[in-house]
Amino acid sequence: MLSAILFLFLLALIFIWQSGKQRREAGLPGGRVIYSDTQNWGKVEKPLYYAPLKLTGKPDYLVRQNGDIIPIEVKSGRTPKSPYDSHIFQLASYCLLVEKIYGKRPPYGIIHYNERDYAIDYSPELEFALMELLADMRRDERKNEVNRSHEHAGRCISCGFRNLCDQSLA
Repeated sequence: MLSAILFLFLLALIFIWQSGKQRREAGLPGGRVIYSDTQNWGKVEKPLYYAPLKLTGKPDYLVRQNGDIIPIEVKSGRTPKSPYDSHIFQLASYCLLVEKIYGKRPPYGIIHYNERDYAIDYSPELEFALMELLADMRRDERKNEVNRSHEHAGRCISCGFRNLCDQSLA
């Protein structure tokens, strides 16, 4: 009987260790995962949606921590010296969605790269810049022609409009 209890105790320790390892590899802070857009943690959730802005998104994780809900975006590419603006704005969009849907503003979000995590403050300045970017995108939607906004051939290669674009770099 004692050996069975000891075996179950050791098995529980192994599961706890494995769970912690998966959490660290995913870049998750302590707290309870309440939303996941990956198969690693269960079924994929429906997207977050805020109708007044027609904004939708699927953060990789939402973690409830000390009463706050923290969005986490996991990136699989190389780890940059600082997070890319596009990744920051993607995370800011998730922060905005969390605030509108859950009724509480997240103080920050996390961008997880393979070698480093970046905690990005969801400041009023970042929110303002996001709202300006969204307004610019809405204006561009109504234009007949929108010019390319970058000089990176790699971005053109993965663009869904590459075959139609007369400004393609690839």
